[in-house]
Amino acid sequence: MARSAEDIACYPFNPSDELLLDTNIWLLVDGPQKPGDPRVDVYSQAFSRILTAKSRIYIDVLIVSELINVWIKQHRKLVAPRTKNLKEFRESADFKPVAHNIATDVKRVLRHCIRVADGFELLAIESLIDEYALGDFDFNDQVLTALCKRTGLKLVTDDGDFKGREIPVITANRRLLD
Repeated sequence: MARSAEDIACYPFNPSDELLLDTNIWLLVDGPQKPGDPRVDVYSQAFSRILTAKSRIYIDVLIVSELINVWIKQHRKLVAPRTKNLKEFRESADFKPVAHNIATDVKRVLRHCIRVADGFELLAIESLIDEYALGDFDFNDQVLTALCKRTGLKLVTDDGDFKGREIPVITANRRLLD
């Protein structure tokens, strides 16, 4: 049976909450945002309440990798839009200061987090790949779902793809709340 999501705007965070913040939340709270995006305020206020409540925030290597990759793509558009691809950008002189800035940003995120082992060896990887083969799911979302199921973490996300995934979800995304 699918669990329903809880509205982050009125969720009563507490010290016993164990939360996995999805990449999209970190990007809204700590990344360059689109001007006027109302989600920034909602999730920034929630993040402040999470910190005030002293809820435990977890992170895994998949989220760190996604953050780094998104930030590289965002910086490339600003710093070196004429580069043909990411590899060319990474090999350019323009990349070194970007890499330094991204590393600083990732370290800032990690200061709030407890690292969780991804448990790859425990994943029913064949089942995940079979599910992925249906073409309905993002593989990284499948892995995060499995992680939350295995560890009991509540997922804080704005990604509507987590609807009906049988994990506790805290969100402002109407698609997940309806």
